[in-house]
Amino acid sequence: MSEDGILKSAILLMSIGEEEAAEVLKFLGPKEVQKIGTAMAALENISREQIQRSLQDFRAEAEERTTLGMGADSYIRTMLTKALGDDKAGNLIERILHGGDTSGIESLKWMDSASVAELIKNEHPQIIASILVHLDFDQSSEILGKFGERLRNDVMLRIATLDGIQPHALRELNDVLTKLLSGGDHIKKSAMGGVKTAAEILNFMGGAIESSVIGNIKAFDEELAQKIQDEMFVFEDINKVDDRGIQLLLREVQSESLIVALKGATPELREKIFKNMSQRAAEMLRDDLEAKGPVRVSEVEAEQKEILKIVRRLADEGQIVLGGKGADEGFL
Repeated sequence: MSEDGILKSAILLMSIGEEEAAEVLKFLGPKEVQKIGTAMAALENISREQIQRSLQDFRAEAEERTTLGMGADSYIRTMLTKALGDDKAGNLIERILHGGDTSGIESLKWMDSASVAELIKNEHPQIIASILVHLDFDQSSEILGKFGERLRNDVMLRIATLDGIQPHALRELNDVLTKLLSGGDHIKKSAMGGVKTAAEILNFMGGAIESSVIGNIKAFDEELAQKIQDEMFVFEDINKVDDRGIQLLLREVQSESLIVALKGATPELREKIFKNMSQRAAEMLRDDLEAKGPVRVSEVEAEQKEILKIVRRLADEGQIVLGGKGADEGFL
């Protein structure tokens, strides 16, 4: 969801009343609730025109929607089971709907990463890996950052080599989480983990940690490490995005965030960004970059990660096409 979309959602929810807003929030995920809640708390001096525009935009979008697709899970399960039988349909249903009881794991998405790390750090690395592949990649990355190097490397290696989770294992996983704070036998293993998941989690890690993890995996299996690196998409890979994609990205990135992020970029990537701006905007950005003093690499990496989140969202929406691979504490 874009910043403009978050602001409009916040205005809408503040306009419809507490009970109605609460009902809407029940259908949102933890990150959406956090972002919109933060925006609601920060609202001040909202003009009548802004409120009217938000309500009009909501009405226009709502009128374009239909009920087709609502309750589709049950329909798809029944249809495929009737067509293929229980055994053949099971694995296909799982791949389509990601079935299985993950209610215990879902509750972790509402917790801060430090608390989750503290909760699961003493579990077996295989259990930790199985939990992390169910969470959002950035949250998994933050949790791994709270672990010691040995545990972190062990867990990442297990994530990279994980090719699925059996229903009974999923039940045990939920039982573990229930005890720390219920699965379908007819469904084949859940398609979680693997090289792409490991790459996505590493994408959110800093350079030093990423290098350590990749080095550890390379010592175990050099080919596996290369496959993970091939799947990764890091800040410099924005060079591989076409000009239209760069222009779409620039519309969504705050100028201060871009300035800090570009402090750690290659001249080639900077030129790609300048080329896709108006001449005046490019000159202003060049001046701002020159005027900007030394910035910690950790700050640069943080802003680059935020921009990469936008890149991935635009890719998920089909607006841009990505390419793919993947700096240390100091100053830039």
